[in-house]
Amino acid sequence: MPAGRDPEAGQAFPVYVTVVAGLLFLAFVYFAVGQAAATRNMGQTAADSAALAAAQDAREQLRDGWLDVILDPDAWGAYLRGEEYDTASACRYAAEFAAKNDAELWDGGCVRLSGEEGFRVRIRTLGTVGKSLVPGTEDRHASATATAVLEPRCAFEAPEPPPPPPPTTPAPSGSATPAPTPTPSPEPEPITGLVCDGVEWTIDPERPRLPDAADLFTVRLAD
Repeated sequence: MPAGRDPEAGQAFPVYVTVVAGLLFLAFVYFAVGQAAATRNMGQTAADSAALAAAQDAREQLRDGWLDVILDPDAWGAYLRGEEYDTASACRYAAEFAAKNDAELWDGGCVRLSGEEGFRVRIRTLGTVGKSLVPGTEDRHASATATAVLEPRCAFEAPEPPPPPPPTTPAPSGSATPAPTPTPSPEPEPITGLVCDGVEWTIDPERPRLPDAADLFTVRLAD
């Protein structure tokens, strides 16, 4: 054995290699797990935004439909309750927002809720969980579900109609009947009785000041 050589140096080198390899493997595992978690988080973000997009489109539809019948209070009910909108149109918006977040509607995609107004959306990420870093995850996508609801903020109660005018007194017998006076067309009366979150709104047909869509409905994610 040459002088000055440590006899244990050769035995320590394989241990060093093993330790370094183990640390590199752990670093790779942590990186892969982090990538998978990031993909799942992106999937949930995509589901949330898609569900909210569907509900917000439904809200805009409801306000537009309500404006079409604004002078007919008897037709307001379905719009103020949040029932009169096109589900297919709202779900198209959900698909668009899912795509903006690198995802797609999947497994039922976009469904209108039963028992309350809103949507349940299920998406699948376009990217895979392991991003091809971990064998066996090349075809595994993250999926997520979100629910968004529409909550009406307004109520309408039509005021009591005014009492009928008193009957006219007939002219005495034998007297000349005066010519009838033309009756002018009545001006449309302001519509009262609409209350949104405690705020009373008067709909004046001549100078309409109308609630916005956000005044009519709250859109939120459900737990």
